[in-house]
Amino acid sequence: MSANIEALREIERQVLWTACWTIHHANQLRPKIDGDVKVGGHQASSASLATIMTALYFHVLRPEDRVAVKPHASPIFHAIQYLAGQQTRGNLENFRGFGGAQSYPSRTKDVDDVDFSTGSVGLGVGITAFASMVQDYIAEKAWSKASSPGRMIALVGDAELDEGNIFECLQEGWKHGLRNCWWIIDYNRQSLDGVVHEGLWARIEAIFVAFGWNVVTLKHGVLQQQLFARAGGLRLKAWIDSCPNVVFSALTFQGGAAWRARLAADFSGDTDVLTIIRDLEDETLANAMTDLGGHCMGTLLDAFASVTDDRPTLFLAYTIKGKNTPLAGHKDNHAGLMTGAQIAQLQEELGVVQGVEWEPFCAVRNEDAMRALIEAAPFFSRGMRGKTSAKIPVPAQIHLPDKVISTQAAFGKLLDEIARQGGPLADRLVTTAPDVTVSTNLGGWVNRRGLFGRVSRGDAFREHNIPSTQKWAFSPQGQHIELGIAEMNLFLLLGALGLSHSMFGERLIPIGTVYDPFVVRGLDALNYACYQDARFIIAGTPSGVTLAPEGGAHQSINTPLIGIAQDGLASFEPCWADELATILFWAFDYMQRGSKGPEKEKSWLREETGGSVYLRLSTRPLEQLLQRNDDGFRKGVIDGGYWLRKPGPNPDVVIAYQGCLGPEAIEAAGRIGNDRRDVGVLAVTSSDRLNAGWSASRRARRRGQDLAGSHVDSLLDGLPPHCPIITVCDGHPLTLAWLGSVAGHRVVPLGVEHFGQTGTIPDLYRHFGIDADAIVAAADAHSAGRPIRLSGE
Repeated sequence: MSANIEALREIERQVLWTACWTIHHANQLRPKIDGDVKVGGHQASSASLATIMTALYFHVLRPEDRVAVKPHASPIFHAIQYLAGQQTRGNLENFRGFGGAQSYPSRTKDVDDVDFSTGSVGLGVGITAFASMVQDYIAEKAWSKASSPGRMIALVGDAELDEGNIFECLQEGWKHGLRNCWWIIDYNRQSLDGVVHEGLWARIEAIFVAFGWNVVTLKHGVLQQQLFARAGGLRLKAWIDSCPNVVFSALTFQGGAAWRARLAADFSGDTDVLTIIRDLEDETLANAMTDLGGHCMGTLLDAFASVTDDRPTLFLAYTIKGKNTPLAGHKDNHAGLMTGAQIAQLQEELGVVQGVEWEPFCAVRNEDAMRALIEAAPFFSRGMRGKTSAKIPVPAQIHLPDKVISTQAAFGKLLDEIARQGGPLADRLVTTAPDVTVSTNLGGWVNRRGLFGRVSRGDAFREHNIPSTQKWAFSPQGQHIELGIAEMNLFLLLGALGLSHSMFGERLIPIGTVYDPFVVRGLDALNYACYQDARFIIAGTPSGVTLAPEGGAHQSINTPLIGIAQDGLASFEPCWADELATILFWAFDYMQRGSKGPEKEKSWLREETGGSVYLRLSTRPLEQLLQRNDDGFRKGVIDGGYWLRKPGPNPDVVIAYQGCLGPEAIEAAGRIGNDRRDVGVLAVTSSDRLNAGWSASRRARRRGQDLAGSHVDSLLDGLPPHCPIITVCDGHPLTLAWLGSVAGHRVVPLGVEHFGQTGTIPDLYRHFGIDADAIVAAADAHSAGRPIRLSGE
């Protein structure tokens, strides 16, 4: 073990050097294109994790383990991958440059073996808990070929614990019997703006113990423990344990002489402690005082080896920000950069010869031994660890017979019918909701497929013969994961479920439901899931002021704009049940397309690579149109829109609607058509898809593809310039207002710009100017050349 520890320390020196040099090169040596704009990087924040990450990657981890690296340790991660042959020198030289190694580990943009993207602090921590739950879910299924479970590991900055989503997921983990999850806190007691509060460790420990975690505190390294064994050593230990964080940091930065002076003053009458101090040279004293558990290789290896069960475990590892660099301990070091003199000092201390700074083994003394150690490391034994999974076949589309139905109810019925018919798709489909399962119409699906729990638990109401429409029995075979009311947890779980094919080699078809206005409560985690290229369907329902009696707090306004703007998420808002069925079955295929890699330039609709899907649904029951089942209709629905009423050759007005305002658009068109010719009605199922296709065609034309066009170009082709387009949706009017830019038509955008209130649907539609009367009035005003009264005025 002693020889192995020395070898790991050699590797640590190399990893630290490569990380620090990468950042230095990016900021001080690479030509500056942007003037004096700082490139950035976190030399000190990386250094605090160098020992821990070396111990993990080159000794502890197995190929099935998955790791979320704290964002600011990205340079250490890239340096480790470089040593293992999974990162290139070119990418390191271009760190934080276009196409180079990313500022923070990214599954989709880095070439090295990233398990979880990180960057928005806290989210990379939380997703490991949900990934562990997904691993358990898969292991219980009859179709699973799962091998031994891996540990889901998060490397956590202590300041990250200010993020509330971490503590939200703790409770969810407790409810679901979380296991095989390690969180390792880099407890360096410094954040961007200062030093953390005294005694935070006790609060952290108490919280995690309360939720059933095993807590392992790593405060003192072997050198300190040897000093504590001497006469007076326990008093020295007590002094270290009670030393204020700011004082410890300052003394660390000042070095051995400062430590000696402070200790001599504080122990002026203590002969035993003074003897300990006197026996140590300044450099040795400084090393001993800063020999914390998170920097002691032997202490770390012992601690990791001591965990032999699958309980979730928190390692509270005391560290020093900037350890083993000239920045160590300084309160301004978080985003600080070493000067030329400081990097030269580090280079000399590590024995790196000038001119070979980029060589993978330039800081080690025995390259052959280090190469052998890396080759023997279990984590790298299989090379890149990303997995693949075959596509799940999508059955024929289901058609609902209902004459009157809402899109939310139709969504529930479609899932219920999928569950009833069974088959591979039904077996791989998994649903989840933040305590809104019944109210988002998942009840039928859950009744047929059950709730997931590793331990079976019956439905007490049924066991006592109490009538209930819900069958709430938990079992390992269940396919609905029940969550509490925390939308961040919903999107973190969807992210983990949506990566199951590449993380665990088993594909799932995840569907989540949430009240549409509360999409914004989990928006950071939604964006995070999309950034990782996780694949899932999210149904936001009910939506808009159409949820009239619920009041403004439950009436979403801006979610259609989120659907347009969010990358990796195709957003739809159907009006009719046949549109929804078409979209849903297309989505089952779309979310399984492609893999990690850049989107082809010709198709920014992501037709080849696929993505996730957002459905904005309504509780408003509508009388359905005659069932449509032709290829042209289906293509129009998927591409974003179709002519519900195709305009004649010289139309006076076109009405474009999205979502459940179809009846208002149809009524208005009928009334307007009494004295205006060739009125058209455009059914927009996805402003997002229409806009994405239009943007892609404009990019193509700028690059010389003069004939490039889009679906919306085709739809509006032939409309005379004088023809206005009146747009209407139960959401922000900007959702469709951009249609005027396609061919230069004047647009009169109707929609909702302000918080709603309780009332009936007619009340609120009239108040916000999105009813048939408002549409007709807008057409009349345009014809008469009068100012047009907009929504809410």
